[in-house]
Amino acid sequence: MIEIKGLTKCFGSVKALDNVSFNISDGSVFGLVGSNGAGKSTLLRLLSGVYKADGGNAYIDGEVPYENLRVKDSLAFVSDFPYFYPGTTVDSMAYYYKQAYSQWDDIRYSNLKSVFPISPNQKISSMSKGMQRQAAIILALSHAPKYIFFDEIFDGLDPVIRELVKKILIEYISVMNATVVIASHNLRELEGFCDHIGLLHRGGVLLEKDIDGESAGIYRVQFVMEQADFEEIKPLLKIVNETHQGKMIQLTVKGNEEEIRRIIHAKAPVFFESLPLTLEELFISEMEEAGYEINKLFS
Repeated sequence: MIEIKGLTKCFGSVKALDNVSFNISDGSVFGLVGSNGAGKSTLLRLLSGVYKADGGNAYIDGEVPYENLRVKDSLAFVSDFPYFYPGTTVDSMAYYYKQAYSQWDDIRYSNLKSVFPISPNQKISSMSKGMQRQAAIILALSHAPKYIFFDEIFDGLDPVIRELVKKILIEYISVMNATVVIASHNLRELEGFCDHIGLLHRGGVLLEKDIDGESAGIYRVQFVMEQADFEEIKPLLKIVNETHQGKMIQLTVKGNEEEIRRIIHAKAPVFFESLPLTLEELFISEMEEAGYEINKLFS
């Protein structure tokens, strides 16, 4: 389990993180979102033991990761700009990883090499950013980490490779009961992948929660009815978002699902269906309730 308690990190007079506290459960995929400069990369570097905290601390299974080789053996950190020794290939980097990590798995390494479309004998310095990111993922997963921290992991990957990475990570998590933390400034990249989310803004946590629409009491529905009938029931619904296409009305609504259905069906709509809720819609609802405008948080 990851426990973050009053975590603070300063760079000169700038507070990159200011008294941040929350927990991340084992086996979860935690999305860490926010604009550039919100503190996401700093938090990942503190979790992985690259930085030392100036106040509070982060704990991995009850231990502080900074200068703790036992903890670092159980985690992997893939930064926005992964580092590789000069002149190395994926295979030669694998040799160094094998010496450094006690749980290195040759079979998993071979399997991952066969899945990703990069050459293990090509110099990494000659690879594109997306290819270097694939190399870093191969190396990170091959030493069987329990905790994996990714900074903008999907940046530079084409849509096919992006979906491949998600599939591989889901399989890895299910087999290893691993915990994955992904920092991103793009909500859509995390859509349908993360089960928990945390929003950082100016070094603090604005929101941290399970991203299950039902548990949040937020629903998305669409139906067909006369505008006059809709105007009658509209004051009875707590509408987060509303769009119209002819007589088709689409709503994102907060409240009790059965009550929402009862109100709408009282006007006998010609057509009605529930729709999957997007991550952005969940955030819009939560942020507006907290008094923020989400578009300003990511600008």
